[in-house]
Amino acid sequence: MRSSRIYDYVIVGAGIVGLTVAMELRKRHPTSSIVILEKESDIGLHASGRNSGVMHTGVYYGTTTLKAKVCSLGACRMRQFAVEHEIACKKVGKVIIATSSKDLPILDQLIRNAQGNSVRADYLDAEAVKEIEPHASAYEAGIYCPDTAVIDSKGVINKLRELLLDASVDFIYGALIVSASNEGRFVKTLQGDFFYGYLYNCAGAGADIVARMFGHANDYALVPFKGIYYQLKGNRRHLVKGNIYPVPDMELPFLGVHLTKVISGEVYIGPTAIPALGRENYGILKGIKLLEGFTIARQLLSMYQDNRENFRRLVHEEMKKYYKPFFAAAGKKLVSSLESVDLESSNKVGIRPQLVNLKTRTLEMDFIIEKDQYALHVLNSISPAFTSALAFCELVVDQAEGLQV
Repeated sequence: MRSSRIYDYVIVGAGIVGLTVAMELRKRHPTSSIVILEKESDIGLHASGRNSGVMHTGVYYGTTTLKAKVCSLGACRMRQFAVEHEIACKKVGKVIIATSSKDLPILDQLIRNAQGNSVRADYLDAEAVKEIEPHASAYEAGIYCPDTAVIDSKGVINKLRELLLDASVDFIYGALIVSASNEGRFVKTLQGDFFYGYLYNCAGAGADIVARMFGHANDYALVPFKGIYYQLKGNRRHLVKGNIYPVPDMELPFLGVHLTKVISGEVYIGPTAIPALGRENYGILKGIKLLEGFTIARQLLSMYQDNRENFRRLVHEEMKKYYKPFFAAAGKKLVSSLESVDLESSNKVGIRPQLVNLKTRTLEMDFIIEKDQYALHVLNSISPAFTSALAFCELVVDQAEGLQV
């Protein structure tokens, strides 16, 4: 006989968004009953435990986006959280450098974004870039974001879980949702049935699957992109002091390969944005499910044929990066002294679950929220979701409670 339990709030997903939403609910409703349902056996097995740990500042985002609204504030709160709970965090800064003449107008746009979002960012000539990152190879100019930090991301999510357990929030693991009824306000999981007053869907790469059980996310399809990394050999880590990023290619949807010295002192180079055939396709074949893989492959083929947002070019360029020499060439644009032999393999790999708008046939680049009377669904919780989480959770709960439209 299946067990059933009743909660004021059910949160689906124990990633950074689900954990911080639970914190915000506990702060607002100290006597409410809250449960977090996680399909895995532990937290942090996917995006929240696999991210680079970079605390972004918001320089990339237009002022009208949700990302711009929460990124800088969220980063500030996350740094404060780290100090309060003695989590390793270091403000190392970031340079964003032009690699050719076509990048220079984009630097101007990034500066305008920074001004509109009240983010500190300084326009530098190539010589000034060298003063911050001596080995960076800037073409004429770059931008310096002094407030960019790196943090122990696993330390953050583990501390959040500890605080939530102390605050009597329940965690149920292995609780994959198999069906749901918003009318009856319950979800069926592998760990039993859960009735709720309100449900928050924060399931990350699985959020669209859960949302469709409630009649939402019908205009979207998820396409996963695989991010693989190399790391610099120990004797070459001195080439990077903090973060070296390229100016983003405005004809493509992602930031490009960059170099980051993480909180442990290791230097990672990456990630790629290779189209993947599964939401958990971390290996070559590992994580591919037959039906899901077929559905994603069909979507990828359709996007390739349509070639919206230069998708064909993205695929061609990213697939090359499976081969080390092409990957190293991307890094060499940022640090000219970098050679292929300086890179060693890394087991660091992540999946960016990107939503495609089926009406416009384009990738959605902002956070997306859909809600009704009894449930809210956080869709497309892509970067900078980790950076933004401690501010984004307020926005999410405000929307659920009708305090913001």
